[in-house]
Amino acid sequence: MSVLSTPKDEVAEKQPHSNWLMTQIRKPEWSPYAAGTMLGITVALSLLLAGQMPGSSGSFENLIAFLGSKLDANNIYFRFIMPAGITWQVWLMLGVFLGAFASAWLSHDFRWRKMPDKQWISVFGSARWKRWLIAFIGGAILEIGAGIAGGCTSGLAISGGVQLAPAAFLFIPGMFISGIITAAIIYRKNF
Repeated sequence: MSVLSTPKDEVAEKQPHSNWLMTQIRKPEWSPYAAGTMLGITVALSLLLAGQMPGSSGSFENLIAFLGSKLDANNIYFRFIMPAGITWQVWLMLGVFLGAFASAWLSHDFRWRKMPDKQWISVFGSARWKRWLIAFIGGAILEIGAGIAGGCTSGLAISGGVQLAPAAFLFIPGMFISGIITAAIIYRKNF
């Protein structure tokens, strides 16, 4: 055997370790510990590199404020209170969308799905208009609630929790309790 050649056993041992990261990234479902760790790293990098904390609910408000400012340029709310246009949160939401697409693509889990799905049909029936209506109303309620609470799950619970904001520690149990109650009401015995 020459000095430059590598025994087959050593090559077999090195191969899995060199692809470990891509193997983890390509998993359709991550361990909650790995996902939590990556989320923590993302929050830290967001603060260090961009000087901003993650938050997503404001992105929709910023885009709507942009449209509102075009309709009424003299409106004080759109001029001074609500930042309009492409803000940090809008870029963040675009990144979330592209990241989710990339994750589904890499894990070979991306596919076009027909809506509504089986679980939805078993609870609400097969009317698509009903799904769109409930999704729209739910989104509007979520935005109103995020505005009242001072942020959403990412902006208040995660970013606020990192900063030890008291509101975050009130919001987190409220989020879980309301989610459990809502699931129990909607899914009844299927829950």
